[in-house]
Amino acid sequence: MPTSASASAAALSPLQVFERFRENVLDGAAGLTEDLCADDVIVDLPFAPQGGPRRIVGREKFAAFAAAGRSALPVQFDEFRNITVHHTADPEVIVAEYEVAGRVTTTGRNASAAFVLVLRVRDGRVVHWREYQDVTGMAQALSDRR
Repeated sequence: MPTSASASAAALSPLQVFERFRENVLDGAAGLTEDLCADDVIVDLPFAPQGGPRRIVGREKFAAFAAAGRSALPVQFDEFRNITVHHTADPEVIVAEYEVAGRVTTTGRNASAAFVLVLRVRDGRVVHWREYQDVTGMAQALSDRR
């Protein structure tokens, strides 16, 4: 018999997963949490900074990557702006465009970065997450230069 956590995850649509992701980010946690991912989740980061992984396969590997990345990111996120969600002909897939704004805690600077997310959810769990990020904008925001 499924637990209430797995039963609630099974009910999540791609849009609901995106909303949970947003809530997590604004709460200061890793956005895509382990409980939202399928065991064999694929996370693609085609524009990852040099040296970072471009593909992560598996829930446990991604959870470790996300936890380390979030704890090392000196940003307090305040809001998601300019959100546009595109529904596709495939009910498992949405495309979300958004900008995340916040304050860099090491410099006090306010900054934002743009993202595009292609999200596939099957049986209430993320099976594929493809995130395109404004890597240059993020690097500039995190730099010590004003």
